[in-house]
Amino acid sequence: MIWNVHEIVANLSQLYHLHPGDLIYTGTPDGVGPVLPGDVITGHIDGLPPLSVTITAAE
Repeated sequence: MIWNVHEIVANLSQLYHLHPGDLIYTGTPDGVGPVLPGDVITGHIDGLPPLSVTITAAE
């Protein structure tokens, strides 16, 4: 990464009011493709139940 975590949070804090639990995305890893209808995205944070989202077609 170009900036370390401290620099990223400090810079974003000047533009946005950050809250506990906010996610900061720093880029896209190699090999990632587009999100398509029917895809299921699952995330987790230690100590919390997992979160799953199913992508549907836009109306």
